[in-house]
Amino acid sequence: MRPHHRLRPRLPRPDRVSLRWKIAALAAATACLVAAAVGVLVHLWTASDIRSRAQMRAFNGVYSAVDTYRRTGALADGAALDPAGLPGVLREPADDKRHTAYDGRIEDNVGPSVWGAQRVAGAGSPVIAVQINMSSELHDLRRLDMSMAVASLVSLAAAVPLAAYGAGLLGRRLRRVSVTAGRISAGDLDARTGPTKGGDEVAEIAATVDLMADSLGRRLRTERRFTADVAHELRTPVGGLLAATDLLPAGETEDLVRARVRDLRGLVEDLLEISRLDAGAERPVRAHVPLGAVVREAVARTGFDASVTVAGARDTAAARTVAPGATAEPGEADDPGEIAETVETDPRRLERIVGNLVVNAHRHGDAPVEVTVEGRTVVVRDHGPGFPPDLLLEGPRRFHTGAAERGSGHGLGLTIALGQARVLGAELRLANAPDGGAVATLRLPPS
Repeated sequence: MRPHHRLRPRLPRPDRVSLRWKIAALAAATACLVAAAVGVLVHLWTASDIRSRAQMRAFNGVYSAVDTYRRTGALADGAALDPAGLPGVLREPADDKRHTAYDGRIEDNVGPSVWGAQRVAGAGSPVIAVQINMSSELHDLRRLDMSMAVASLVSLAAAVPLAAYGAGLLGRRLRRVSVTAGRISAGDLDARTGPTKGGDEVAEIAATVDLMADSLGRRLRTERRFTADVAHELRTPVGGLLAATDLLPAGETEDLVRARVRDLRGLVEDLLEISRLDAGAERPVRAHVPLGAVVREAVARTGFDASVTVAGARDTAAARTVAPGATAEPGEADDPGEIAETVETDPRRLERIVGNLVVNAHRHGDAPVEVTVEGRTVVVRDHGPGFPPDLLLEGPRRFHTGAAERGSGHGLGLTIALGQARVLGAELRLANAPDGGAVATLRLPPS
């Protein structure tokens, strides 16, 4: 079956988690990047500081060792002449000045280190060298890196819930605006977001939605008032025209004028009914009635041929064709041949809905028209071209009959049926059958 239009529109269901977790993920990614950047900068700065201090200690150590050697001929503690591990760049210095060099080798748990060296007394003299081991400092650096990593994880663990909470607050405010917009699109023109705290973009959006709803409500109320006023103004002259047709001489002209005036009166009555439905002035008068009998009576009043089938019948008497102009016989509601579901509803409005659906099926569809009653559900089906796609998608519109092949008319029948169904609290759905034809399904609410 093709997609149907649900005439009691659902509000769009907001996404309850995506915005929250997107913001939380963004906050987590930002925290990770910041932590990584700070960790790298701290590591590089600390490593550079450790190396600079080691170079300074090596430089000062060589100065002291050379001075002691020149004065006493003895080597100071930590100093050595031409040691085996001395880097090649310091083994043959180009001048007699002090030099330092980094040695990344690790031997016997010693290293990396910084060497300082200087010739004792000019070219060809031995080189005094001092080695400054940076193992302890680099170990402290690794501990610092570990502390930074732990602190980053702790910060991340704290930032994600806080970001999720903040995003949840924002999401709830946006969801409130979204729900209000959905209610407005579903026809609730009194829905408003109301004051929103924060004074930010969300509050601005909420205020804009409320202003839009106010403007839309004013326009629709103006249009409805205009429709009601026009219908009321036309009612008196149309009644006068109908009375005046009684003065015409009998004949073809009189029949034609009378038919057109009756059509015009029907249009005026439909407009008045729609104006009452729009104003919310209609209230159901409920009674316990047999659903099958009410449906038969409604079909008979239309004057069109339609087969009525009541599910659960004891014999074939429950499935019969209602002839044009026929009315339900007294006591037919108690026909022992069928099991009629008793419902609590407004029978006049129910007849109006079923009658409009049957008339619409005959005017815009093809025979045979079949009416099925099963439980609290009434289904009206024809075998014509079916409902047009825009009607299934958007619902019935006033003075719009859909596709040209569905015939002529002022397009108010389905609109009235929808309005009366809402008054009854019922659900009216439109669809197309797989093998062709329009299907209207009316489901009455439980008693």
